[in-house]
Amino acid sequence: MSELASATIHPTAIVHPQARLGHGVDIGAFTLIGAHVEIGAGCRIGPHVVIEGHTRIGRDNQIFQFCSIGAAPQDKKYAGEPTRLEIGDRNTIREFCTLNTGTVQDVGVTRLGDDNWIMAYVHLAHDCQIGNHTIFANNSQLAGHVTVGDWAILGGFTGVHQFVRVGAHSITGIGSMLLQDLPPFVMASGSPASPHGINGEGLKRRGFTPAAIMDIRRAYKTLYKSGLKLVEAQAAIVAAAQATPELLPLCEFLATSGRGILR
Repeated sequence: MSELASATIHPTAIVHPQARLGHGVDIGAFTLIGAHVEIGAGCRIGPHVVIEGHTRIGRDNQIFQFCSIGAAPQDKKYAGEPTRLEIGDRNTIREFCTLNTGTVQDVGVTRLGDDNWIMAYVHLAHDCQIGNHTIFANNSQLAGHVTVGDWAILGGFTGVHQFVRVGAHSITGIGSMLLQDLPPFVMASGSPASPHGINGEGLKRRGFTPAAIMDIRRAYKTLYKSGLKLVEAQAAIVAAAQATPELLPLCEFLATSGRGILR
């Protein structure tokens, strides 16, 4: 990390002298950067942003105006412990987003991976673990301890209950409410949300072969349309995964679901 002098800091911004700013960081007007904040090279921080707490931000992120990054978790058990927020590289975080630090009751860190597109008014609560290449549309709201896999897309006004997991390559419709785990590849909508097929178009765009997509579609039908009990459907999908490794993330997800899956 370079010294503060290597960054471009608006004269109205307040940057704590102990903050660590990488080369080429740009800090907008009236923005506040706390003592325990580390911001990687090439980041652009808009005006009226507050970045506080034990927060580490990677390279080439853009954070738009009026965001609150690294504030204390909204958890009544929180007692001022030095929990953390970690943000990866090349993320876009739009206006009025709130990302909180973790809690000692969980892993103690909230994580946002790389190359995520976080639209306005999104809330990532304490201890959320977000992968890479996700899209959270406006007003998506995640409660504490939520996990979201790579390439997942949350439609606008999606709400996710605490401890729910959202599988990789899944997608939700506008106004969805996830109260149970959403398996990989699955489309869901409604309040509470229910499954509506697989995210076939998304899988095509990400380079899945037609044969793999067909096998994923068959696995979906086994899980949701066959009339099998969940344990029976799981066994059938595990058997199918021997010939289709793309199904392995679905097998692992089903085997480790804590809240049960959308059915």
